[in-house]
Amino acid sequence: MRLGIVTLFPELFDAFLTTSLVGKAIAGGQLSVHLEPLREHGLGHHQSVDDTPYGGGSGMVMRVDCLVAAIEQAEAALGGPSERVLLTPQGVPLSHGLAHELGELGAVTLICGRYEGFDERVRAFVQREISLGDFVLIGGEVAAMAVIEASVRLLPGVLGNAESTLEESFSATCGGCLEYPQYTRPADYRGLEVPEVLKSGDHARIRAWRRAAARARTAARRPGLLDARPKPSGDP
Repeated sequence: MRLGIVTLFPELFDAFLTTSLVGKAIAGGQLSVHLEPLREHGLGHHQSVDDTPYGGGSGMVMRVDCLVAAIEQAEAALGGPSERVLLTPQGVPLSHGLAHELGELGAVTLICGRYEGFDERVRAFVQREISLGDFVLIGGEVAAMAVIEASVRLLPGVLGNAESTLEESFSATCGGCLEYPQYTRPADYRGLEVPEVLKSGDHARIRAWRRAAARARTAARRPGLLDARPKPSGDP
């Protein structure tokens, strides 16, 4: 996966790109990243990338000319066209399926916003808009990191155990449900005990218990997920 990131603050990514599984993916060749500093495409002595909004109003708006120049330079560094993704509260909510899709695209450019938002015309130069949810961040860098982590962990060879992504929340194996409860040692902690079925060694019973627990947890916490969930393998 080739990844470009357009940002006013590339230094925010320094530790992120060298740590944990993201750093491992870069070292292993599954991921390459180009950081495109937006300020280098700013105008005037102060390299401004924003201006006051037409029609009045509070805040500053990010300029379309500066952003598009940065996007095009990022793609040049990536070696060709990419899927251009605007990170904005107005976008489609990030999901497990969307993260998987982005990871399969080959080349993606993430565009991090700041200030009051983007000049509307920027949307004519991108293919997607993604949001983390119904809230507003100071900038798009944290959203970019979330998109990167969600996508990169699904790339082949990044996780030590490829099966780790199979039975987890929102996966097809879990039928789109939340993941079932997990336990480890000690078997009893301050009166909180591990369910006996998980210690039984009966794999058929364990699978049935986990399916039922996943459905019950999803019904209690995210009932909307049950409406369109695919039927997991082996589910009656």
